[in-house]
Formats: sequence, structure tokens, C-alpha cells
Amino acid sequence: MKALILVGGYGTRLRPLTLSTPKPLVDFCNKPILLHQVEALVKKAGVNHVILAVSYMSEMLEKEMKEQELRLGIRISLSHELEPLGTAGPLALARELLTENSDPFFVLNSDIICDFPFAAMAKFHQHHGQEGTIVVTKVEEPSKYGVVVSDADTGRIHRFVEKPQVFVSNKINAGMYIFSPSVLQRIQLQPTSIEKEIFPVMAKEGQLYAMELPGFWMDIGQPKDFLTGMCLFLQSLRQTQPERLYSGPGIVGNVLVDPSAKIGQNCSIGPNVSLGPGVVVEDGVCIKRCTVLRGAHIRSHSWLDSCIVGWSSRVGQWVRMENVTVLGEDVIVGDELYLNGASVLPHKSIGESVPEPRIIM
Repeated sequence: MKALILVGGYGTRLRPLTLSTPKPLVDFCNKPILLHQVEALVKKAGVNHVILAVSYMSEMLEKEMKEQELRLGIRISLSHELEPLGTAGPLALARELLTENSDPFFVLNSDIICDFPFAAMAKFHQHHGQEGTIVVTKVEEPSKYGVVVSDADTGRIHRFVEKPQVFVSNKINAGMYIFSPSVLQRIQLQPTSIEKEIFPVMAKEGQLYAMELPGFWMDIGQPKDFLTGMCLFLQSLRQTQPERLYSGPGIVGNVLVDPSAKIGQNCSIGPNVSLGPGVVVEDGVCIKRCTVLRGAHIRSHSWLDSCIVGWSSRVGQWVRMENVTVLGEDVIVGDELYLNGASVLPHKSIGESVPEPRIIM
């Protein structure tokens, strides 16, 4: 089987992290977002050819994926967009690769995290025998989203309703699809929205079905949702692979620590913390609900809550950071400072407190 992953965006919502690394390669729980998806495709559905629809920073993606191709023993192709083609155009661009055989293929957005149900999707798609399957997930406030209205028994989709003010459904598009190759006849090589232009026509013709996602789901394309997604992912690990979580003095709740990270004395780490490779946490540090990326250094007695610390950044002594503060790559924060909701661009030095949420350029 094949899969196409839409990785062509600029990742603007996840800045400043995406100013130095393409979004699919940003580490989520100590593994690039893209690898969570690719490994699940291989392991759960036997996918042996992954096509990446790329544009921004494609050289970095190409280099990383060459290594993964060898490690996973699969074929990874890059389909280059010269102009933004929306969410459907990339399928037309990769038409030749997707139609090398007559099997259905997966399509997914690059910034979603969940217990990927690829085997169940393939089975469900085969069972109803029509052109397309969308995975849907339940939300608490459907009025914020475009919702999917489908038949409760069969899953056949009747229509889509954008931000309904009266309740019609609480299921939304989860950004994972499986299609029969005939769907490509519907798509022209031009900027096209699959959600707004292709799906409504398919639904009208009875060619589109919805499969409900079991378990957690999160679009991790912006920092606050990235941290929420991390909490959900760590909770899922607790239930399915508890041996991957870290335990030891000062560890509270679900914590993921790379074996090469170092934690000092009298620290309080957790709940919901991910420490990447080569991270150093000095004595007396308190960290909760944070992601600390590869090579970062947190000096003694600092206090971090709901933050993302970028690659190779340094946080000084007695620093307090909170409220979705995000440090880009190689940021230095001086001693005894307070950062509240700051977003700091790569390679900056911070010498004074940032008491209100703002972007430091």
C-alpha cells in the first residue's frame, strides 16, 4: 500500500520552532512528528511506499527521509510543489506514483497525532466499497468546527456543515483518509481544497464514508495544542507502553526522558514532560507540562510550566517561564528572569523579563 502525507505548508502556526526546522521534523515526544506517522503506516497497515508532498525546506526533509528509508526498509518519494496546491492539488501532482497499482492509498495531514487506526481504516474502506473514507473524531464544542453529518449505522456521509449554531453533529474531519485511485479523476492539477471542493461532491454521490476514531486525537500545529497533544500522547503511552515512561526521584506522573538526558538533584519533573536527547537539567529545577528539545540546558532552580524549549537553548538560574512560552533554536535566557507567554525567535539572547505575551524578534 501507499500513503501520501501533506507536508508542503510553512508551519507558520508553530513558529518560532519552524523557522529553523520544517514542521514535520519538529520533535514531538522525542521523535519527529512525521516519523510517528510513517512508522505507524508501516507497522499497522504494511505501507511500503510513502510519498511526501513537499515545498518548504524540502532539502532537510529529503536528507532525513533518506536515512529513514534505509532504516524502515521502505520507499519514500518526494513530490515537489512549485506553488501551493491546497489539500487536493498534491494528489493530482503525485498521480503517477499513486496509480502504480490499483490499491487504495492513505492521505494524511502532517500535523495530527493519535493512535493511528490504519489497519481499521483499510478494513472499513474495503467493507463499504466506495471511493473514499474520512476518519472523524468527536469534539466537545462542534460550533467551532466544520462538522460531518453521516449515517449512524453505515457511516455514509450526507453533508458537511461549517460551524453549526444548532446541533447537527459533533464529529469533525480528523485529517486522515483512504481513497480508491478513481478519486484522482475528480482532481485537477491546480490549487484545490479537498475539504471544500471535492468531499461535498463525493458525499452527494454517496461515494464518501466516515469512520469514527477510537482514542485521543490532536492537531498539534500550534504551541498550545502541541503541549495538549503531548499530554494526551503520554497518557496513551501510560496505558499501552508504560515501560517507555521514566521513573525515578522527583518524577511526577507521565514523563518521557531520552536515555542521554541528565537530571540533577532535588528536581521536580512532571507531570507531562518530554526531555529530548542531550538535555541537561541542573539541581532544584521544576518542570511541568513542557517539551525540552535536543541539547537544551536548564540551569539550577528554574521553574518551567507549559513551555517548549527549542534545540540547544539555555535557560539561566532562577528563571520562571510559563503560559506557553516558546524558545526557538539556540536561545539564551539570562538569570533571574520572568517570561510569560513569550515567543522568542532563534539565536536570540534575552536579558530582561517579558511579563506580557509577545514575540521577541
